[in-house]
Amino acid sequence: MDILSLADVETLARTAHAAQTDKAGRPYAEHLAAVADGVRARGGDPDQIAAAWLHDAVEDHALTEEWLDTAALSPRTKAIVLALTKHPGEPPESYAHRVRTTPGALLVKEADLAHNADPGRLAVLDEYTRTRLTEKYARMRALLGLAG
Repeated sequence: MDILSLADVETLARTAHAAQTDKAGRPYAEHLAAVADGVRARGGDPDQIAAAWLHDAVEDHALTEEWLDTAALSPRTKAIVLALTKHPGEPPESYAHRVRTTPGALLVKEADLAHNADPGRLAVLDEYTRTRLTEKYARMRALLGLAG
Protein backbone atom coordinates (compact mmCIF):
# COMPACT_ATOMS: atom_id res chain seq x y z
CA MET A 1 0.00 0.00 0.00
CA ASP A 2 1.33 3.42 -0.93
CA ILE A 3 1.53 5.92 1.91
CA LEU A 4 -0.41 9.16 1.48
CA SER A 5 1.78 12.12 0.54
CA LEU A 6 2.00 15.02 3.00
CA ALA A 7 -0.03 17.12 0.54
CA ASP A 8 -2.74 14.44 0.57
CA VAL A 9 -2.68 14.26 4.37
CA GLU A 10 -3.00 18.05 4.57
CA THR A 11 -5.98 18.03 2.18
CA LEU A 12 -7.59 15.21 4.12
CA ALA A 13 -7.11 16.99 7.47
CA ARG A 14 -8.38 20.31 6.13
CA THR A 15 -11.48 18.58 4.74
CA ALA A 16 -12.11 16.54 7.91
CA HIS A 17 -11.90 19.65 10.12
CA ALA A 18 -13.57 22.04 7.64
CA ALA A 19 -16.61 22.71 9.83
CA GLN A 20 -14.59 23.24 13.00
CA THR A 21 -13.23 26.43 14.56
CA ASP A 22 -10.86 27.02 17.45
CA LYS A 23 -11.76 28.77 20.72
CA ALA A 24 -11.28 32.15 19.04
CA GLY A 25 -13.58 31.26 16.15
CA ARG A 26 -10.76 30.82 13.61
CA PRO A 27 -10.80 27.93 11.11
CA TYR A 28 -9.34 24.89 12.90
CA ALA A 29 -7.12 24.11 9.92
CA GLU A 30 -5.02 27.16 10.84
CA HIS A 31 -4.03 25.37 14.07
CA LEU A 32 -3.23 22.17 12.19
CA ALA A 33 -1.04 24.07 9.72
CA ALA A 34 0.77 25.86 12.56
CA VAL A 35 1.47 22.56 14.35
CA ALA A 36 2.71 20.94 11.11
CA ASP A 37 4.96 23.98 10.50
CA GLY A 38 6.18 23.78 14.10
CA VAL A 39 7.04 20.10 13.71
CA ARG A 40 8.91 20.86 10.48
CA ALA A 41 10.80 23.74 12.15
CA ARG A 42 11.79 21.44 15.04
CA GLY A 43 13.32 18.95 12.60
CA GLY A 44 10.39 16.56 12.48
CA ASP A 45 10.26 13.87 9.82
CA PRO A 46 7.40 13.16 7.36
CA ASP A 47 5.72 10.70 9.79
CA GLN A 48 5.63 13.40 12.46
CA ILE A 49 4.44 16.09 10.03
CA ALA A 50 1.60 13.82 8.86
CA ALA A 51 0.71 13.15 12.51
CA ALA A 52 0.70 16.90 13.18
CA TRP A 53 -1.95 17.38 10.49
CA LEU A 54 -4.02 14.57 12.04
CA HIS A 55 -3.20 15.02 15.74
CA ASP A 56 -6.72 16.08 16.75
CA ALA A 57 -8.71 14.21 14.09
CA VAL A 58 -9.78 11.23 16.19
CA GLU A 59 -10.16 13.18 19.45
CA ASP A 60 -12.34 15.80 17.73
CA HIS A 61 -14.35 13.12 15.88
CA ALA A 62 -13.31 14.53 12.51
CA LEU A 63 -12.11 11.01 11.61
CA THR A 64 -12.66 7.70 13.33
CA GLU A 65 -10.16 5.34 14.89
CA GLU A 66 -11.41 2.74 12.41
CA TRP A 67 -10.52 5.08 9.55
CA LEU A 68 -7.07 5.63 11.03
CA ASP A 69 -6.54 1.89 11.39
CA THR A 70 -7.02 1.31 7.65
CA ALA A 71 -5.61 4.62 6.36
CA ALA A 72 -2.63 4.67 4.00
CA LEU A 73 -0.33 6.05 6.68
CA SER A 74 2.83 4.66 8.22
CA PRO A 75 2.45 2.63 11.42
CA ARG A 76 4.54 5.30 13.17
CA THR A 77 2.20 8.13 12.08
CA LYS A 78 -0.80 6.12 13.28
CA ALA A 79 0.90 5.43 16.63
CA ILE A 80 1.67 9.13 17.12
CA VAL A 81 -1.92 10.16 16.32
CA LEU A 82 -3.26 7.57 18.76
CA ALA A 83 -0.77 8.67 21.43
CA LEU A 84 -1.96 12.28 21.05
CA THR A 85 -5.64 11.34 21.23
CA LYS A 86 -6.95 12.11 24.71
CA HIS A 87 -9.54 9.73 26.12
CA PRO A 88 -12.58 11.03 28.03
CA GLY A 89 -11.79 11.25 31.73
CA GLU A 90 -8.14 10.32 31.21
CA PRO A 91 -5.80 11.77 33.84
CA PRO A 92 -3.24 14.20 32.36
CA GLU A 93 -0.44 12.09 33.87
CA SER A 94 -1.53 9.01 31.88
CA TYR A 95 -1.82 11.04 28.70
CA ALA A 96 1.64 12.59 29.21
CA HIS A 97 3.17 9.16 29.87
CA ARG A 98 1.74 7.81 26.59
CA VAL A 99 3.04 10.83 24.66
CA ARG A 100 6.50 10.54 26.25
CA THR A 101 6.77 6.81 25.54
CA THR A 102 5.53 6.81 21.93
CA PRO A 103 8.45 7.41 19.56
CA GLY A 104 8.02 10.72 17.74
CA ALA A 105 4.96 11.91 19.67
CA LEU A 106 6.66 14.33 22.06
CA LEU A 107 7.93 16.60 19.28
CA VAL A 108 4.42 16.82 17.78
CA LYS A 109 2.89 17.58 21.18
CA GLU A 110 5.57 20.22 21.82
CA ALA A 111 4.60 21.97 18.56
CA ASP A 112 0.91 21.66 19.47
CA LEU A 113 1.44 23.19 22.91
CA ALA A 114 3.62 25.97 21.47
CA HIS A 115 0.84 27.03 19.11
CA ASN A 116 -1.90 26.61 21.73
CA ALA A 117 0.06 28.82 24.16
CA ASP A 118 0.99 31.45 21.57
CA PRO A 119 0.34 34.82 23.27
CA GLY A 120 -1.23 36.27 20.13
CA ARG A 121 -3.65 33.37 19.93
CA LEU A 122 -4.50 33.56 23.65
CA ALA A 123 -4.90 37.36 23.60
CA VAL A 124 -8.26 37.19 21.79
CA LEU A 125 -9.79 34.99 24.53
CA ASP A 126 -11.51 36.26 27.67
CA GLU A 127 -9.30 36.53 30.76
CA TYR A 128 -10.76 33.48 32.54
CA THR A 129 -10.25 31.22 29.50
CA ARG A 130 -6.80 32.66 28.79
CA THR A 131 -5.68 32.04 32.41
CA ARG A 132 -7.19 28.55 32.53
CA LEU A 133 -5.55 27.50 29.26
CA THR A 134 -2.19 29.06 30.13
CA GLU A 135 -2.13 27.03 33.36
CA LYS A 136 -3.30 23.87 31.58
CA TYR A 137 -0.60 24.13 28.91
CA ALA A 138 2.14 24.90 31.48
CA ARG A 139 1.11 21.86 33.53
CA MET A 140 1.20 19.60 30.47
CA ARG A 141 4.63 20.94 29.48
CA ALA A 142 5.85 20.08 32.98
CA LEU A 143 4.33 16.58 32.85
CA LEU A 144 6.02 16.04 29.50
CA GLY A 145 9.39 17.24 30.81
CA LEU A 146 9.53 20.17 28.39
CA ALA A 147 11.51 23.20 29.52
CA GLY A 148 9.74 26.42 30.44
